[in-house]
Amino acid sequence: MENATKASLQKEYQLHDGDTGSAEVQVALVSKRIKDLTQHLQSHQKDHSSRRGLIIMVSKRRRLLDYLSHKDEARYQKLIERLGLRR
Repeated sequence: MENATKASLQKEYQLHDGDTGSAEVQVALVSKRIKDLTQHLQSHQKDHSSRRGLIIMVSKRRRLLDYLSHKDEARYQKLIERLGLRR
């Protein structure tokens, strides 16, 4: 992922200035990487090491979303709506 893309996602999902590590920012960054890797795997079906990385990223996003849903349900609902995730 390019630095400009990463910075723009951080700016879009941050809770306050300088926020780079909140659950919202982390989920947004992992979601972008998942989307990019999914597109890669559609044209490279036999790339099993990347497929394993994708599964690991999906699990990480799932854990972050579970954490956020337990901590603050309103922030969780707002985030999945903004990212267009179905859950």
